[in-house]
Amino acid sequence: MVGVAFRPQGRDPVTGLDCVGLVWAAYAAAGCRLVRPVGYPLRGWSRERIEAALTAAGFVAAVGSAHAGDVALIAYPAGQFHLVILGSASFVHAHAGLRRVVETPLDRPICGLAWWRLEQCPPRCN
Repeated sequence: MVGVAFRPQGRDPVTGLDCVGLVWAAYAAAGCRLVRPVGYPLRGWSRERIEAALTAAGFVAAVGSAHAGDVALIAYPAGQFHLVILGSASFVHAHAGLRRVVETPLDRPICGLAWWRLEQCPPRCN
């Protein structure tokens, strides 16, 4: 999905994705259709509400080291949160400033981030 256009509230790779849409589209492309959060604002959801949406979709908080395919929740200083998909040496995310989905090298440890893992596709996804 690298190169797909960025679009606020975007949920379809054809028309554009935001960070939430990217995670859900990537898992759908891998054969797992997750329950998608609806009505989320561009800003303003609390960390608790985002984590509840990830849990409702079938993710569990990961303990220990991160693995490729995990979803990291990043908190920006302005109180805005962002989801990225971790790779072994990079992460993929919908970059609002660049207006597209990009792959960014992991040039420093990801300590301090919360990451979530989908151990298996929940029954409602199949």
